[in-house]
Amino acid sequence: MAEARSGPTVGQIVLGMRLRDLRERAGCSFADAARALSVNTTTVRRMEKAEVGLKPLYVKALLERYGVPDEEIESFLALVEEANRPGWWHRFRDVLPDWFSLYVSLESEASVIRAYEPHCVPGLLQTEDYARVLLRTGFPGASEEEIDRRVALRMQRQELLTRPRAPLLWAVVEEHVLRRRVGDPQVMRDQIDRLVEASALPNVTLQVMPFRAGPHPGMFGPFQLFRFEIPELPDIVYTESLTGAVYLDDARDTAAYREVLDRMSAQAARVQDTGAILGEIRKEL
Repeated sequence: MAEARSGPTVGQIVLGMRLRDLRERAGCSFADAARALSVNTTTVRRMEKAEVGLKPLYVKALLERYGVPDEEIESFLALVEEANRPGWWHRFRDVLPDWFSLYVSLESEASVIRAYEPHCVPGLLQTEDYARVLLRTGFPGASEEEIDRRVALRMQRQELLTRPRAPLLWAVVEEHVLRRRVGDPQVMRDQIDRLVEASALPNVTLQVMPFRAGPHPGMFGPFQLFRFEIPELPDIVYTESLTGAVYLDDARDTAAYREVLDRMSAQAARVQDTGAILGEIRKEL
């Protein structure tokens, strides 16, 4: 049986989709594919959904069954080897829940990240001190060493915003997020300064949803939408709860979230007003 593990890498997700397409083109059922591996159909289904790791011997047997030429098999297996390499975030597996591991992988590979945040500053834009206060609150029984690890993970995630070919981050944040006291006033001043600095980056767009805007279509909770340059990978929406998360990739679901984001962006304060809003809030701290 293929080996289970924590959240998949984006590469494993894409290769799973390619295996599914190759099986369907070859006219093979799940049962046909399973017989080629001497496993049950569940294993094949889980490989295609990237719910288990991709064993090269299994992949090779499937590709041969699907009639893939030898030279293409070798290229595919090289991609499997690359996709199976643990991402940098695997160093933080001691503090990274399995359900969030996939999030970090998607975030690392996305070309566009759109987000709505009604509770706190988005993780990619938090200062270290702000993040530390939040994490201490969210994990009250955690040791200082564990909190340090969680903060370090969050800070390393932020490096993607300044890397070559950095993704576009477009976030809508509620005004009360910026006014809610997290830590002492200096923590909040530094956090506002960080948002001003980040807003100046060419790939970061930050909008504030002011109190006066009233009700809007995103009031059900925070979420992120990831878009990719990889043709096989559809848009993926992430929503989270206290104990887990949901990843949506059905076209109807993601279209609904895109529409909500577009309507919210039109209702929020203009992008060019973000600096002035942040400046006014900072004066009050």
